[in-house]
Amino acid sequence: MIIRVSRTGPVEAVFEAPPSKSYTHRALIAGALAEGETRITNPLGAVDTELTAGGLEALRVPVEWRPGEVLVIGCGGTFRTGGEVTIDCGNSGTTLRLLASVALLAPHPVVLTGSSRMLERPVGPLARALAGLGGEVIFPGRSGYPPVRVSGRLHGGRVEIDGSVSSQFVSSILMAAPCAEEDVEVTLPAPPASRSYLDLTLDVMREFGARFERRGYEWFRVESGVPYRGRNYRIEGDFSSASYLFAIAAICGGRVTVRGLNPASVQGDRRFLDALVSMGCRVASSDDAVTVERTGDLEGIEIDMSSSPDTVQTLAAVAAVAGSPTTITGTAHLRYKESDRVAVTAETLRRMGAGVEVTADSIRINPAPLHGVAVDPHDDHRTAMAFAVLGLAVGGMVIRDPGCVEKSFPGFWEALYGEGLL
Repeated sequence: MIIRVSRTGPVEAVFEAPPSKSYTHRALIAGALAEGETRITNPLGAVDTELTAGGLEALRVPVEWRPGEVLVIGCGGTFRTGGEVTIDCGNSGTTLRLLASVALLAPHPVVLTGSSRMLERPVGPLARALAGLGGEVIFPGRSGYPPVRVSGRLHGGRVEIDGSVSSQFVSSILMAAPCAEEDVEVTLPAPPASRSYLDLTLDVMREFGARFERRGYEWFRVESGVPYRGRNYRIEGDFSSASYLFAIAAICGGRVTVRGLNPASVQGDRRFLDALVSMGCRVASSDDAVTVERTGDLEGIEIDMSSSPDTVQTLAAVAAVAGSPTTITGTAHLRYKESDRVAVTAETLRRMGAGVEVTADSIRINPAPLHGVAVDPHDDHRTAMAFAVLGLAVGGMVIRDPGCVEKSFPGFWEALYGEGLL
Protein backbone atom coordinates (compact mmCIF):
# COMPACT_ATOMS: atom_id res chain seq x y z
CA MET A 1 0.00 0.00 0.00
CA ILE A 2 1.12 3.57 -0.68
CA ILE A 3 -0.15 7.08 0.03
CA ARG A 4 0.12 9.70 -2.71
CA VAL A 5 0.55 13.28 -1.53
CA SER A 6 -0.32 16.18 -3.83
CA ARG A 7 0.58 19.83 -3.55
CA THR A 8 -1.84 22.02 -1.65
CA GLY A 9 -2.07 25.76 -1.10
CA PRO A 10 -2.47 27.78 2.09
CA VAL A 11 -4.45 25.80 4.65
CA GLU A 12 -7.09 26.53 7.26
CA ALA A 13 -7.40 23.46 9.47
CA VAL A 14 -8.29 22.36 12.99
CA PHE A 15 -7.02 19.06 14.43
CA GLU A 16 -7.23 17.15 17.70
CA ALA A 17 -3.86 16.18 19.16
CA PRO A 18 -3.47 12.45 19.77
CA PRO A 19 -2.66 11.48 23.37
CA SER A 20 0.98 11.52 24.41
CA LYS A 21 2.81 8.29 23.69
CA SER A 22 5.52 9.02 26.27
CA TYR A 23 3.04 9.76 29.03
CA THR A 24 0.99 6.66 28.19
CA HIS A 25 4.03 4.36 28.43
CA ARG A 26 5.00 5.75 31.81
CA ALA A 27 1.49 5.86 33.25
CA LEU A 28 0.99 2.20 32.32
CA ILE A 29 4.18 1.23 34.15
CA ALA A 30 3.49 3.38 37.21
CA GLY A 31 -0.02 1.96 37.39
CA ALA A 32 1.33 -1.57 37.06
CA LEU A 33 3.77 -1.05 39.95
CA ALA A 34 1.25 0.79 42.13
CA GLU A 35 -0.80 -0.42 45.04
CA GLY A 36 -4.42 -0.54 43.94
CA GLU A 37 -6.22 0.25 40.71
CA THR A 38 -5.33 2.89 38.13
CA ARG A 39 -7.71 4.25 35.53
CA ILE A 40 -5.89 6.02 32.70
CA THR A 41 -8.18 8.20 30.63
CA ASN A 42 -7.39 9.43 27.11
CA PRO A 43 -4.56 6.89 26.65
CA LEU A 44 -2.80 6.49 23.32
CA GLY A 45 -3.83 3.18 21.84
CA ALA A 46 -1.00 2.59 19.36
CA VAL A 47 1.45 -0.19 18.51
CA ASP A 48 4.13 1.01 20.92
CA THR A 49 1.90 1.54 23.94
CA GLU A 50 0.13 -1.75 23.33
CA LEU A 51 3.53 -3.47 23.36
CA THR A 52 4.20 -1.98 26.80
CA ALA A 53 0.77 -3.07 28.01
CA GLY A 54 1.42 -6.54 26.61
CA GLY A 55 4.76 -6.73 28.40
CA LEU A 56 3.08 -5.85 31.68
CA GLU A 57 0.43 -8.49 31.07
CA ALA A 58 3.22 -11.03 30.49
CA LEU A 59 4.43 -10.04 33.97
CA ARG A 60 0.95 -10.94 35.29
CA VAL A 61 -0.42 -7.39 35.60
CA PRO A 62 -4.07 -7.16 34.48
CA VAL A 63 -4.46 -4.44 31.82
CA GLU A 64 -7.88 -3.83 30.30
CA TRP A 65 -8.37 -1.46 27.38
CA ARG A 66 -11.80 0.17 27.30
CA PRO A 67 -13.25 2.92 25.09
CA GLY A 68 -11.38 6.08 26.08
CA GLU A 69 -9.52 4.53 28.99
CA VAL A 70 -7.37 1.67 30.22
CA LEU A 71 -7.65 -0.03 33.61
CA VAL A 72 -4.50 -1.34 35.30
CA ILE A 73 -4.53 -3.47 38.48
CA GLY A 74 -1.24 -2.76 40.24
CA CYS A 75 1.05 -5.45 41.61
CA GLY A 76 2.26 -3.41 44.59
CA GLY A 77 5.88 -3.50 43.40
CA THR A 78 6.25 -7.27 43.00
CA PHE A 79 5.33 -9.17 39.86
CA ARG A 80 3.87 -12.64 40.33
CA THR A 81 5.29 -14.56 37.43
CA GLY A 82 5.33 -18.35 37.57
CA GLY A 83 8.56 -18.84 35.65
CA GLU A 84 10.85 -17.25 33.10
CA VAL A 85 9.05 -14.74 30.89
CA THR A 86 9.95 -13.60 27.37
CA ILE A 87 8.62 -10.22 26.23
CA ASP A 88 8.63 -9.31 22.54
CA CYS A 89 9.02 -5.53 22.42
CA GLY A 90 8.70 -5.33 18.64
CA ASN A 91 10.26 -2.09 17.43
CA SER A 92 9.48 -0.13 20.63
CA GLY A 93 12.73 0.93 22.23
CA THR A 94 10.77 2.66 24.99
CA THR A 95 9.07 -0.61 25.91
CA LEU A 96 12.29 -2.58 26.09
CA ARG A 97 14.28 0.01 27.99
CA LEU A 98 11.62 0.95 30.54
CA LEU A 99 10.70 -2.68 31.24
CA ALA A 100 14.34 -3.75 31.65
CA SER A 101 14.60 -2.22 35.13
CA VAL A 102 11.17 -3.23 36.39
CA ALA A 103 12.02 -6.79 35.30
CA LEU A 104 14.12 -6.96 38.48
CA LEU A 105 10.85 -6.95 40.43
CA ALA A 106 9.93 -10.35 39.02
CA PRO A 107 10.87 -13.54 40.95
CA HIS A 108 12.08 -15.24 37.75
CA PRO A 109 14.25 -14.14 34.82
CA VAL A 110 12.77 -11.91 32.13
CA VAL A 111 14.04 -11.96 28.55
CA LEU A 112 13.43 -8.81 26.48
CA THR A 113 13.72 -9.05 22.73
CA GLY A 114 12.26 -7.43 19.63
CA SER A 115 12.50 -6.78 15.91
CA SER A 116 15.66 -7.03 13.83
CA ARG A 117 16.13 -3.26 14.16
CA MET A 118 15.67 -3.54 17.94
CA LEU A 119 18.60 -5.94 18.07
CA GLU A 120 20.79 -3.11 16.70
CA ARG A 121 19.84 -0.58 19.40
CA PRO A 122 22.36 -0.41 22.28
CA VAL A 123 21.40 -1.05 25.92
CA GLY A 124 24.87 -1.65 27.39
CA PRO A 125 24.92 1.39 29.71
CA LEU A 126 21.56 0.39 31.20
CA ALA A 127 22.70 -3.19 31.70
CA ARG A 128 25.83 -2.07 33.56
CA ALA A 129 23.80 0.18 35.83
CA LEU A 130 21.30 -2.59 36.61
CA ALA A 131 24.16 -4.87 37.58
CA GLY A 132 25.26 -2.22 40.07
CA LEU A 133 21.79 -2.17 41.64
CA GLY A 134 21.55 -5.93 42.21
CA GLY A 135 20.63 -7.30 38.82
CA GLU A 136 22.25 -9.90 36.64
CA VAL A 137 22.10 -9.03 32.96
CA ILE A 138 23.07 -11.48 30.24
CA PHE A 139 23.16 -10.89 26.49
CA PRO A 140 22.38 -14.19 24.73
CA GLY A 141 23.50 -12.73 21.40
CA ARG A 142 25.64 -9.66 20.78
CA SER A 143 27.06 -8.09 23.94
CA GLY A 144 25.40 -4.78 24.77
CA TYR A 145 22.41 -5.31 22.48
CA PRO A 146 19.06 -7.11 22.77
CA PRO A 147 17.97 -9.72 23.41
CA VAL A 148 18.71 -9.17 27.09
CA ARG A 149 18.02 -11.56 30.00
CA VAL A 150 17.42 -9.80 33.32
CA SER A 151 17.38 -11.55 36.70
CA GLY A 152 18.26 -10.80 40.31
CA ARG A 153 16.71 -8.27 42.67
CA LEU A 154 16.46 -4.51 42.73
CA HIS A 155 18.47 -3.88 45.89
CA GLY A 156 19.04 -0.19 45.23
CA GLY A 157 22.05 1.90 46.19
CA ARG A 158 24.25 4.24 44.19
CA VAL A 159 24.90 3.91 40.49
CA GLU A 160 26.40 5.93 37.67
CA ILE A 161 24.87 5.72 34.20
CA ASP A 162 25.74 7.16 30.82
CA GLY A 163 22.58 8.65 29.35
CA SER A 164 24.25 10.28 26.35
CA VAL A 165 22.84 7.68 23.95
CA SER A 166 19.36 7.66 25.46
CA SER A 167 17.70 9.31 28.45
CA GLN A 168 15.48 6.21 28.57
CA PHE A 169 18.29 4.39 30.35
CA VAL A 170 17.92 6.86 33.20
CA SER A 171 14.11 6.93 33.07
CA SER A 172 14.06 3.14 33.29
CA ILE A 173 15.93 3.09 36.59
CA LEU A 174 14.03 6.04 38.02
CA MET A 175 10.64 4.47 37.31
CA ALA A 176 11.55 1.22 39.05
CA ALA A 177 13.37 2.89 41.94
CA PRO A 178 10.41 3.42 44.33
CA CYS A 179 10.10 -0.38 44.49
CA ALA A 180 13.77 -0.98 45.36
CA GLU A 181 14.81 -2.39 48.74
CA GLU A 182 16.73 0.79 49.57
CA ASP A 183 17.00 4.30 48.17
CA VAL A 184 18.40 4.66 44.66
CA GLU A 185 20.90 7.38 43.78
CA VAL A 186 21.67 7.94 40.12
CA THR A 187 24.58 10.06 38.92
CA LEU A 188 25.02 11.09 35.29
CA PRO A 189 28.66 11.80 34.33
CA ALA A 190 27.65 13.61 31.13
CA PRO A 191 24.56 15.50 29.93
CA PRO A 192 21.86 13.04 28.86
CA ALA A 193 20.31 12.90 25.43
CA SER A 194 16.70 14.11 25.23
CA ARG A 195 16.86 15.37 28.80
CA SER A 196 13.33 16.80 28.72
CA TYR A 197 12.03 13.22 28.83
CA LEU A 198 13.48 12.93 32.33
CA ASP A 199 11.21 15.81 33.36
CA LEU A 200 8.30 13.88 31.89
CA THR A 201 9.29 10.69 33.74
CA LEU A 202 9.54 12.51 37.05
CA ASP A 203 6.23 14.25 36.41
CA VAL A 204 4.48 10.87 36.16
CA MET A 205 6.33 9.49 39.19
CA ARG A 206 5.29 12.50 41.27
CA GLU A 207 1.65 12.17 40.22
CA PHE A 208 1.66 8.51 41.31
CA GLY A 209 3.12 9.34 44.75
CA ALA A 210 6.87 8.74 44.41
CA ARG A 211 9.27 10.93 46.39
CA PHE A 212 12.60 12.03 44.97
CA GLU A 213 15.26 14.72 44.91
CA ARG A 214 17.23 15.96 41.94
CA ARG A 215 20.11 18.22 41.07
CA GLY A 216 19.45 19.32 37.51
CA TYR A 217 20.21 16.46 35.16
CA GLU A 218 23.30 15.35 37.09
CA TRP A 219 21.97 13.55 40.16
CA PHE A 220 18.72 11.96 41.34
CA ARG A 221 17.73 10.18 44.56
CA VAL A 222 14.50 8.21 44.77
CA GLU A 223 13.14 7.08 48.14
CA SER A 224 12.31 3.42 48.56
CA GLY A 225 9.38 2.34 50.71
CA VAL A 226 7.19 5.08 49.25
CA PRO A 227 5.13 3.09 46.77
CA TYR A 228 3.22 4.27 43.78
CA ARG A 229 -0.50 4.63 44.50
CA GLY A 230 -3.21 3.75 42.03
CA ARG A 231 -5.19 6.75 40.83
CA ASN A 232 -7.23 8.26 38.03
CA TYR A 233 -4.81 9.77 35.54
CA ARG A 234 -5.50 11.65 32.29
CA ILE A 235 -3.01 11.65 29.42
CA GLU A 236 -2.36 15.04 27.84
CA GLY A 237 -1.98 15.67 24.12
CA ASP A 238 1.27 14.82 22.34
CA PHE A 239 3.47 17.68 21.12
CA SER A 240 5.62 15.23 19.13
CA SER A 241 2.67 14.15 17.01
CA ALA A 242 1.26 17.68 16.89
CA SER A 243 4.52 18.87 15.31
CA TYR A 244 3.48 17.36 11.96
CA LEU A 245 0.21 19.29 12.09
CA PHE A 246 1.93 22.55 13.02
CA ALA A 247 4.41 21.95 10.19
CA ILE A 248 1.57 21.89 7.66
CA ALA A 249 0.93 25.59 8.35
CA ALA A 250 4.66 26.38 8.25
CA ILE A 251 5.29 24.49 5.01
CA CYS A 252 2.09 25.26 3.09
CA GLY A 253 1.21 28.63 4.57
CA GLY A 254 -2.07 29.44 6.27
CA ARG A 255 -3.22 28.52 9.74
CA VAL A 256 -3.50 25.29 11.76
CA THR A 257 -4.99 24.92 15.23
CA VAL A 258 -4.34 21.81 17.31
CA ARG A 259 -6.65 21.22 20.25
CA GLY A 260 -6.14 18.99 23.28
CA LEU A 261 -2.67 20.28 24.17
CA ASN A 262 -1.31 21.58 27.45
CA PRO A 263 0.57 24.81 26.64
CA ALA A 264 2.43 24.50 29.97
CA SER A 265 3.49 20.89 29.35
CA VAL A 266 6.97 19.67 30.30
CA GLN A 267 7.19 17.85 26.95
CA GLY A 268 10.43 18.92 25.32
CA ASP A 269 8.94 18.84 21.84
CA ARG A 270 7.09 22.05 22.68
CA ARG A 271 10.35 23.68 21.59
CA PHE A 272 9.39 22.92 18.00
CA LEU A 273 7.03 25.89 18.28
CA ASP A 274 9.92 28.16 19.27
CA ALA A 275 11.77 27.02 16.16
CA LEU A 276 8.78 27.89 13.97
CA VAL A 277 8.57 31.36 15.53
CA SER A 278 12.26 31.92 14.82
CA MET A 279 11.65 30.92 11.20
CA GLY A 280 8.82 33.42 10.75
CA CYS A 281 5.59 31.81 11.95
CA ARG A 282 3.17 33.20 14.50
CA VAL A 283 2.11 31.01 17.44
CA ALA A 284 -0.81 31.64 19.79
CA SER A 285 -1.96 29.50 22.73
CA SER A 286 -5.19 29.18 24.68
CA ASP A 287 -6.05 26.92 27.63
CA ASP A 288 -6.05 23.73 25.56
CA ALA A 289 -5.09 24.65 22.00
CA VAL A 290 -2.17 26.03 19.99
CA THR A 291 -2.43 27.83 16.64
CA VAL A 292 0.41 28.22 14.14
CA GLU A 293 0.10 30.68 11.25
CA ARG A 294 2.40 31.62 8.40
CA THR A 295 1.72 34.38 5.89
CA GLY A 296 5.23 35.47 4.90
CA ASP A 297 8.47 33.76 3.96
CA LEU A 298 10.39 31.32 6.15
CA GLU A 299 13.99 31.96 7.13
CA GLY A 300 16.56 29.38 8.12
CA ILE A 301 17.87 29.16 11.67
CA GLU A 302 20.57 27.53 13.77
CA ILE A 303 19.14 25.52 16.65
CA ASP A 304 20.09 22.80 19.14
CA MET A 305 17.34 20.14 19.16
CA SER A 306 19.00 17.67 21.54
CA SER A 307 16.06 17.95 23.95
CA SER A 308 13.46 17.66 21.19
CA PRO A 309 14.68 14.71 19.15
CA ASP A 310 11.35 13.50 17.84
CA THR A 311 10.74 16.74 15.95
CA VAL A 312 14.11 16.99 14.21
CA GLN A 313 12.83 15.39 11.00
CA THR A 314 9.76 17.62 11.04
CA LEU A 315 11.97 20.68 11.41
CA ALA A 316 14.19 19.44 8.58
CA ALA A 317 11.10 19.24 6.36
CA VAL A 318 10.19 22.84 7.20
CA ALA A 319 13.80 23.94 6.65
CA ALA A 320 13.75 22.49 3.14
CA VAL A 321 11.26 25.17 2.02
CA ALA A 322 12.84 28.10 3.88
CA GLY A 323 14.61 30.97 2.16
CA SER A 324 18.03 30.31 3.71
CA PRO A 325 19.96 27.39 5.24
CA THR A 326 19.12 25.79 8.58
CA THR A 327 21.58 24.00 10.86
CA ILE A 328 20.17 21.57 13.43
CA THR A 329 22.57 20.34 16.11
CA GLY A 330 22.15 17.72 18.82
CA THR A 331 21.32 14.97 16.34
CA ALA A 332 23.88 12.25 17.15
CA HIS A 333 21.50 9.98 19.06
CA LEU A 334 18.99 9.97 16.19
CA ARG A 335 21.12 7.30 14.56
CA TYR A 336 19.87 4.82 17.19
CA LYS A 337 16.13 5.26 16.68
CA GLU A 338 13.73 3.06 14.71
CA SER A 339 15.99 3.89 11.78
CA ASP A 340 19.11 5.98 11.33
CA ARG A 341 17.01 9.13 11.07
CA VAL A 342 19.91 11.38 10.16
CA ALA A 343 20.96 9.21 7.22
CA VAL A 344 17.40 8.61 5.98
CA THR A 345 16.48 12.31 6.21
CA ALA A 346 19.65 13.44 4.42
CA GLU A 347 19.31 10.86 1.65
CA THR A 348 15.63 11.65 1.01
CA LEU A 349 16.10 15.43 0.97
CA ARG A 350 19.02 15.06 -1.44
CA ARG A 351 16.89 12.97 -3.78
CA MET A 352 14.27 15.73 -3.64
CA GLY A 353 16.88 18.31 -4.73
CA ALA A 354 17.95 19.91 -1.44
CA GLY A 355 21.53 20.31 -0.34
CA VAL A 356 22.32 18.50 2.89
CA GLU A 357 25.50 18.43 4.97
CA VAL A 358 25.86 16.00 7.85
CA THR A 359 28.36 15.85 10.72
CA ALA A 360 28.52 13.58 13.75
CA ASP A 361 26.08 15.80 15.65
CA SER A 362 24.41 18.07 13.12
CA ILE A 363 22.49 18.30 9.88
CA ARG A 364 22.45 21.38 7.65
CA ILE A 365 19.72 21.86 5.05
CA ASN A 366 20.41 24.15 2.09
CA PRO A 367 17.07 24.87 0.37
CA ALA A 368 16.75 24.40 -3.39
CA PRO A 369 13.87 23.71 -5.82
CA LEU A 370 12.28 20.43 -4.73
CA HIS A 371 10.42 17.63 -6.48
CA GLY A 372 8.45 14.71 -5.14
CA VAL A 373 9.97 11.27 -4.70
CA ALA A 374 8.96 7.85 -3.45
CA VAL A 375 9.84 7.59 0.25
CA ASP A 376 10.70 4.33 1.97
CA PRO A 377 10.33 5.19 5.68
CA HIS A 378 12.25 2.07 6.74
CA ASP A 379 9.39 1.19 9.13
CA ASP A 380 9.90 4.53 10.89
CA HIS A 381 6.69 6.40 11.68
CA ARG A 382 8.36 9.78 12.03
CA THR A 383 10.03 9.59 8.62
CA ALA A 384 6.70 8.78 6.96
CA MET A 385 4.87 11.66 8.61
CA ALA A 386 7.58 14.29 8.14
CA PHE A 387 7.91 13.65 4.42
CA ALA A 388 4.16 13.38 3.92
CA VAL A 389 3.87 16.93 5.29
CA LEU A 390 6.69 18.14 3.03
CA GLY A 391 4.86 16.50 0.13
CA LEU A 392 1.93 18.87 0.68
CA ALA A 393 4.18 21.73 -0.46
CA VAL A 394 6.01 19.88 -3.21
CA GLY A 395 3.50 17.43 -4.68
CA GLY A 396 4.27 14.17 -6.43
CA MET A 397 5.26 12.47 -3.17
CA VAL A 398 4.65 8.77 -2.59
CA ILE A 399 4.86 7.35 0.94
CA ARG A 400 5.41 3.61 1.06
CA ASP A 401 4.39 1.49 4.05
CA PRO A 402 2.06 4.18 5.42
CA GLY A 403 0.85 1.79 8.13
CA CYS A 404 4.06 2.39 10.09
CA VAL A 405 2.41 5.49 11.60
CA GLU A 406 0.36 3.11 13.76
CA LYS A 407 3.36 3.12 16.07
CA SER A 408 2.54 6.57 17.48
CA PHE A 409 -0.22 8.37 15.52
CA PRO A 410 -2.75 5.83 14.23
CA GLY A 411 -5.13 8.54 13.02
CA PHE A 412 -2.56 10.56 11.05
CA TRP A 413 -3.77 9.81 7.54
CA GLU A 414 -7.41 10.07 8.57
CA ALA A 415 -6.71 13.50 10.09
CA LEU A 416 -5.24 14.75 6.81
CA TYR A 417 -8.08 13.22 4.77
CA GLY A 418 -10.59 14.82 7.13
CA GLU A 419 -9.22 18.28 6.37
CA GLY A 420 -9.12 17.64 2.63
CA LEU A 421 -5.33 17.54 2.48
CA LEU A 422 -5.05 14.11 0.83
